[in-house]
Formats: sequence, structure tokens, C-alpha cells
Amino acid sequence: MTLDACPAPRALILAAGRGERMRPLTDRTPKPLLPVRGRPLMQWWVDALARGGVREIVVNTAWLGEQIESHFGPERLLDGRERLSKNDLPAIRFSSEGRDFGRALETAGGIARALPLLAPATDDVFWVLAGDIFAPDFQFDPAAAARFAASGRLAHLWLVPNPAHNPQGDFGLSADGLALNEAPAGGVRHTFSTVALYRRALFEPPWCDIAPGNPEGVAAPLAPLLRRAIAAGQVSAQLYTGPWTDVGTPERLAALK
Repeated sequence: MTLDACPAPRALILAAGRGERMRPLTDRTPKPLLPVRGRPLMQWWVDALARGGVREIVVNTAWLGEQIESHFGPERLLDGRERLSKNDLPAIRFSSEGRDFGRALETAGGIARALPLLAPATDDVFWVLAGDIFAPDFQFDPAAAARFAASGRLAHLWLVPNPAHNPQGDFGLSADGLALNEAPAGGVRHTFSTVALYRRALFEPPWCDIAPGNPEGVAAPLAPLLRRAIAAGQVSAQLYTGPWTDVGTPERLAALK
């Protein structure tokens, strides 16, 4: 696929988790709706995706998913802060794991469930990001998506410097921009930001044995799938050094106010 031929990709915001470490805040409010600097946490991502030209967003839901669907449903407004016209608002659809299966399907299971909405064709690419991450300066650059589409690789990850709660990191980064399962010689592993571009083929055989659309509701983590693709040299990565917070505890949420 050439750079000029790459369409604007869709995006999946992962918002199905229970948020156990955020209790009692998440007993009655889903974590993506907790307020950060005057707007729901997930609204920051919706606005950033809109600025990056993404016109279709899928959100997977489970715990208190009806609240998320109500807040970001067809009648939602961006409240004027972003000064986006109505034509700039992305269409938002929902993959309702809670309603369909009574539980969240974990990351790989959730992506597989949403796949028909995200990527109808095998070569399609799409963004994925977690709804409980705060990275207010991250830009969803259409040129980055086009470069990834042209690369033929299965995934491109954004890594961040290790926060205090994940000092060992997740993945290494080679000098030529490949993700590594271990730290490079003389280097370190970095933390996976949750922001990534994927090709649908990663979630099809031989890489993934969950049927597209995940009709059986298989719950499966993403890390083993990513590590297999990394070992095969099919995943690129880059380091992002802007503000980034995994809003996983009440203390981290309070620190953002």
C-alpha cells in the first residue's frame, strides 16, 4: 500500500475494564468517565482522534458500559472546548461485551470482537488505545498511519519511559526501530503506552486463532500475541516522551488535577 493510498484508519478505545484498583471511584462510574481537568478521561482521546482525522471510533464496553454509551452516544457534544464543527465529530460505535457476554474479553479478545467494525479487509490498519491513559499531547498523525500501512508490518507500538509502577518496562527498542522482547545490548526495556497501530492480519491465522468477531466471546490477553509477532520481526516501535499517565489508582488520578 502506498502512502497516498492509505485511508484514514479507524480507532478502538478500550473501555471495558472494571478498574478494580480505582475502587471505590469506579463502583458507580466507569474509569473512562472519571473527570480529568474538566472533562471525562476518555474525552481527551476522542478529541485527539478527531484532530488527527479519525472519523470512526469503536469503543468496547463491559463494566457500567451503558454509562459510556450514553455519554458518547449519537447526541453527544464536545462542549465547545475543541471548537470542532459538527462535520469534524467522529462517528462512535460500541462493541458491548458486557451486554453480549456478561464480561470483558480482555485486550486481544476485545479487539477480535470489534474487528468487523474496525477493519473489514485483511490489509486494513487501525489505532488501538486504552481509555484509562492520559496523554494530552499525543498526536494521531495520519502520516504515521500511512507509513505503517506501507511498511507491511503487523503492528507499530508507542513506548514510554518507565513509570515508577513499571520499572522493568515491557519491550525493548532496536536502533533501527524494531520492537524487542528483551532490552537491546546496553539498553533498557520501555513501557508500552497502549497506543498502537495494528494490521487486521495480526488478529487472523496464523497469528491469532480467535474467529473474527469473536462470536464465542473468547477472553484473551494481547501480550502473548504481540510477543510472537515481535519475535518474528513483524513489529516496529518508537519512544514517546510527552506527558503520559496510566490512570490506574486514585492517587494517580488526583495527581492530574
